[in-house]
Amino acid sequence: MIKGLALSTVWVLDQDRAKKFYTEKLGLELRTDMTLGEGGTRWVTVGARDQPEVELTLMVPGGPVMDEESAAAVRALVAKGVLGAGALATDDIHGDYQKLRERGVEFIQPPQERPYGTEAILRDDSGNWFSFTQPREDLDLDKEWA
Repeated sequence: MIKGLALSTVWVLDQDRAKKFYTEKLGLELRTDMTLGEGGTRWVTVGARDQPEVELTLMVPGGPVMDEESAAAVRALVAKGVLGAGALATDDIHGDYQKLRERGVEFIQPPQERPYGTEAILRDDSGNWFSFTQPREDLDLDKEWA
């Protein structure tokens, strides 16, 4: 049976640039950087130091998992900045928001109170956006959603 999430794909436009962004700016650790077979797909994964069981694979859209027309469409959506890649958790939203901004991370929304916690929205170097959230223990339904 399923035991949990182990790997999630983030579509990026350039793996070298993405690897640098995710490790140097976001502070994730590099887990894997290899090529599968001669001339095969490059496999780059990163993850949070305190969460070794979960990795993000930074993949350029294309073969062998999709045809060129589909890859071009995915690249266009990533570059347009309309794809949300998930939520990244923190226990110090205001302090980490400042540190990440100092490292050059683009935020499209500063920290705001939400029913589920305090959330900022950041964008990676390819255009993907992430919720950057300090979760609260219980939903506070008196807080606004928007």
